[in-house]
Amino acid sequence: METHIADITRVIQLAVAPVFLLTAIGTFITALNNRLGRAVDRRRIVQERLHETSGDSGAEMRAELGQIQQRTHLIYLAILAAVTAALLVCLVVASAFLGALLTVELSKLVAVLFVLAMCALIVSLGLFLREIFLAVSFGRFRSQR
Repeated sequence: METHIADITRVIQLAVAPVFLLTAIGTFITALNNRLGRAVDRRRIVQERLHETSGDSGAEMRAELGQIQQRTHLIYLAILAAVTAALLVCLVVASAFLGALLTVELSKLVAVLFVLAMCALIVSLGLFLREIFLAVSFGRFRSQR
């Protein structure tokens, strides 16, 4: 019995790092959600102005709407990848505990789940970087006109 408690204690100690990772991913999702909200708000403003104007400014606003659509799609995909990473980290922690409770060797499963979580997080960060680049480059393009 004491060995079983020692195993669970060790698993709790090992689960601390993934829990901190979950906190970081949650903060990252919050940042992505804020960017998505701002993009949606901007889209509403541009759509209202588009209905009020025509001509050259209308074409410029349609271009901005297209750019905002690309950005919101990238943010959505980044959120999807970040949530996937968080779910995989949760599975890592759950698998570690199940392995200790049931005395089953799940170390390979835990390793695979953790690698998949890191891959999903890398994808999310890459999409986030691409969205930022798109937002900055469009602003620079408009200011050069």
